[in-house]
Amino acid sequence: MSGRKRLNICHNSHLRRRPSNQRVPLKNSQLRRRASSRALLLAVAAFMSASITAHAAPLRIVAIGASNTHGWYVGNHGAYPAQLQALLRAKGIDAEVTNAGVPFDTTAMMLRRIDTDVPNGTDIAILQPGGNDLRFFGTKQQRAANIAEMERRLNARSIKVIVYDEEIPLRYYTIDFIHLTHEGHAMIAAVLLPRVIAIIDRQRSDMLPRGNASTAGMHPIGDRHGFQNHPRFD
Repeated sequence: MSGRKRLNICHNSHLRRRPSNQRVPLKNSQLRRRASSRALLLAVAAFMSASITAHAAPLRIVAIGASNTHGWYVGNHGAYPAQLQALLRAKGIDAEVTNAGVPFDTTAMMLRRIDTDVPNGTDIAILQPGGNDLRFFGTKQQRAANIAEMERRLNARSIKVIVYDEEIPLRYYTIDFIHLTHEGHAMIAAVLLPRVIAIIDRQRSDMLPRGNASTAGMHPIGDRHGFQNHPRFD
């Protein structure tokens, strides 16, 4: 083989080879896909980190009300706050539900103690106004105003509020037609469970990047301020 041919072959081989440390230029579409993938991974990592931080401490719930919240006839362990805590934990939610029910309380009395009995750091407050306002000659208007003021104060401290003021069927009452049976408390706990989970879902959705938030499983919580409960429900 002549010297000229050997020189051409060497020259062509050099052109075909690419140094091992030299990268192939990426197309714009490939660069965009890589950037999108990195952004998604960062968003997921941030969400997971926020979720871990948010759930490092138990979910703190305070139930405030009168004798039925307290657990008249069934005791604290049989009352709906304790039953709600058990339901949440059965679903894998680390929750602590504090019973702040005081027998004979009216909404005015609850309002006076709302700032101390529902401390800062509480995630959710469950307000069960009861029927003592009517029983102790209160007015519907003042009752509604007291409930609204309790909600305002709690919301001002970034505490989510669930007002449970539904009418209770008579079959859930004891012989005095004022206080609830164990089944009555179980019914309330079962009604409250999806409302609490809806708040948790909403908080998780708020942590997601805008545009990726899912509203699945979210349900609006209706706040009833009217005097719609059974007049004997305390």
